[in-house]
Amino acid sequence: MSPDHPARPARPVSLRRRSFLQGLGAAGGSAALATVGGRGHADEPAPTGSQTPTPTPTLRVAVAGLGRGMEHIKALRQMPGVEIAYLAEVDPQRLALGMKSLEGTQSAACRPIKDFRSALDDAAVDALFIALPNFWHTPAALLAMQAGKHVYVEKPGSHNPREAEWIVAAAGKYRRLVQMGNQRRTWMKDAIAALHAGAIGPVRYGRAFYGNRRGAVPAKNRVVPAGIDLDLWQGPVPDDPRHASAALAHYDWHWFWHWGNGELGNNGVHHLDVLRWGLQVDHPLRVAYAGGRYWFDDRQETPDTGTVVYDFGHCGCEWVQSSCTPRAAEKPVGEVVFYGAGGTLAIDRDSWRVYDPDGKEVGVGTSGVAGKGDLPHFANFIEAIRGRATLNSPIDEGQKSAMLCHLGNIAYRTDTVVRCDPRSGAVIDHPQALALWGRESYRPGWDVHV
Repeated sequence: MSPDHPARPARPVSLRRRSFLQGLGAAGGSAALATVGGRGHADEPAPTGSQTPTPTPTLRVAVAGLGRGMEHIKALRQMPGVEIAYLAEVDPQRLALGMKSLEGTQSAACRPIKDFRSALDDAAVDALFIALPNFWHTPAALLAMQAGKHVYVEKPGSHNPREAEWIVAAAGKYRRLVQMGNQRRTWMKDAIAALHAGAIGPVRYGRAFYGNRRGAVPAKNRVVPAGIDLDLWQGPVPDDPRHASAALAHYDWHWFWHWGNGELGNNGVHHLDVLRWGLQVDHPLRVAYAGGRYWFDDRQETPDTGTVVYDFGHCGCEWVQSSCTPRAAEKPVGEVVFYGAGGTLAIDRDSWRVYDPDGKEVGVGTSGVAGKGDLPHFANFIEAIRGRATLNSPIDEGQKSAMLCHLGNIAYRTDTVVRCDPRSGAVIDHPQALALWGRESYRPGWDVHV
């Protein structure tokens, strides 16, 4: 345990799967599995705008995880009436860089801490910004909500389907605002509004694309950053006898199922969220993933290349992944593309274009929001806490999209087509999916429950 939080040597583990979603549970233990459905508890919807606006003019926040969290700091520094009260990081070098970035930017003092739970003990902290690895997203969010804090959590917000259920349930139970970090919900509002207004008529299909030049996972463990607390880095996650955590900090954990969600949960969640939003759908009928490990003979477990396809009955979509080569010779017409009876609408971060059925460009649109980076999405969360806005990406909506990632990964890992009830999202007759639904246990000393 970190020295700045010595009073918590042991927390009882209490894992409770709550029956808050339609279709929760499995007949005979395997006939049906619950996925994220409605908002929070059936009788207590999760808030999308502040139910209890913070009365003070200045909001005090904490940022946990200073890899991606450095961008959180950058955005928060630009917001009037927001003070960063704590920076939390298990790597002392990253923590020092975070503190240096705040020098001269705010009058209030910021405390550097190793264990973010110290910030949760401070009653004056209004919100926790979670930029920790995926396996931390739900456990940290639950602890924050139980401490009365609002939460901004990076995508995908959950490591597995059970955690997706938990984080939505907690937002309803504790009446906290939880925004997921899928910024396209803010950046692409105008483009999706044009789509929904009929720019290409009834929409039948959507596609999205991801390309990168990722290298191989090294055969030998990387050098562990000096001074990093690996025990706290891993937090509530039990050890994996197949892989040492020292080999995975700070990034390669993405490509191992025990800690990460592969590229689908890393970048695919952004695009699938836009596709689901544009198609105006919640739960699929069928999910299939074709792909594999093609580029490197290394230790990585998750696929580097493939396509995941979702059938919603009246429409469908797919996400095309090429993590180890960007396929630069065949640049798509947009980051996310929709096909309708009246043509095609292609969306990039700052703009969109409309094409008629023959491929002729017939319209364009631009938005100045995406060019401002993370700031508008963070600002939406802050304004919602103040009671002056509704969340652009409330956690119940975010987790419907994260669940598409979880289902796609289950389809890949089981080499099956996953079938779902489109009304409830329950997985149908798939005992292998139940085995992958959540962790069997969490590490002793961590309380992970709703």
